Amino acid sequence: MMGNYRDVILAPVITEKASNVAANGDRIVFKVKKDANKTQIKQAIEKIYNVKVVKVNTLNVKPKKKRVGRYTGTTTAYKKAYITLAEGSQLEL
Repeated sequence: MMGNYRDVILAPVITEKASNVAANGDRIVFKVKKDANKTQIKQAIEKIYNVKVVKVNTLNVKPKKKRVGRYTGTTTAYKKAYITLAEGSQLEL
């Protein structure tokens, strides 16, 4: 296990798609550490927010090419976790 549970969970993802996923209240999306596995993510969410987690789905978000004027670069790659909460568990951000 990593040093602290708060090191695993970086931030909630607040986008239109994440809002649509979380609309019915049982799923939530978080940005997590790249080397965190599903078990570590589940334990961290349960300890920090005091809710019961049923399922964790993860995906690696690839960097996108961006351009500002004549300069090109890429956005940072990160890992995203879709958390499914147990029936009756509620999480407000």
